[in-house]
Amino acid sequence: MTKYGSFPGARPRRLRTTPAMRRMVAETRLHPADLILPAFVREGISSPVEIGAMPGVFQHTRDSLKKAAVEAMEAGVSGIMLFGVPEESKKDALGTPGTDPDGILQVALRDVRAEVGDDLIVMSDLCLDETTDHGHCGVLDDKGRVDNDATLERYAEMAQVQADAGAHVVGPSGMMDGQIGVIRDALDQVGHEDVSILAYAVKYSSAFFGPFREAVGSSLKGDRKTYQQDAANSRESLRELALDLEEGADMVMVKPAGPYLDILAKVADAVEVPVAAYQISGEYSMIEAAAQRGWIDRDAAIMESLTGIKRAGANMILTYWATEVARRL
Repeated sequence: MTKYGSFPGARPRRLRTTPAMRRMVAETRLHPADLILPAFVREGISSPVEIGAMPGVFQHTRDSLKKAAVEAMEAGVSGIMLFGVPEESKKDALGTPGTDPDGILQVALRDVRAEVGDDLIVMSDLCLDETTDHGHCGVLDDKGRVDNDATLERYAEMAQVQADAGAHVVGPSGMMDGQIGVIRDALDQVGHEDVSILAYAVKYSSAFFGPFREAVGSSLKGDRKTYQQDAANSRESLRELALDLEEGADMVMVKPAGPYLDILAKVADAVEVPVAAYQISGEYSMIEAAAQRGWIDRDAAIMESLTGIKRAGANMILTYWATEVARRL
């Protein structure tokens, strides 16, 4: 074609010519230290059990969990978030295994902390859903509804036993009103002022949680729409965020990550504390399932999804690919 002057004067493609050029001008970079590994430990099993809906992810024994923690640490991952799966017979209406010093999560916290010390940030899920026979994140009242304030009392106990067991960080995920303030007071009262709170400030009631229920052996019937947020709402997330910060949250979380990148970006713009995002089970399973069928490039899709979460504003990303991706990076 005929050229007129310097047309086109702007040629953005010049900065895309080679892999080295694209790497040099990249605006967003993933680093192993951005990553946190969620991990499940199950009571009463003698070998790891692969989760059917999450290929490559396991319910760990105590020993295999320690190994996974060391592998994450050696890969440069920053933290590990532990979820305990008690024996079914030990579940009850109050979620007693969650406050038993010898409950599976507390035992696992002690195991992992003894194994990695302070070289890996040991985090604990602070919620009742894995330990209740009804599967809800709180205590039920006589009408079967989640009793917010009675649940806060249980969360206070959970925070104390998890901190005693060695958690560097507790992650309240139940979406009860006032939970961060109560947990902060409970920790401070027993001398755990240095234990941080990663608030699940923005947690939506999502269809993408499906595989997670298998991972934790959930007993839930029904849904959690009365306490987790409605996917249609955006402003509500900023209100929840403000309340958690007022109550003393050290870090905040958006969960899920991928379907809520707009919310993640708003949160990141609004705060001066570190922001985490949880790439949840359904996000993981979709990529793995499509890759197994040859429909997408698995490794490229993983990296693209994580880069998108980082680009939206996450300082830390909880992902089941944490160790794998950290090694690749």
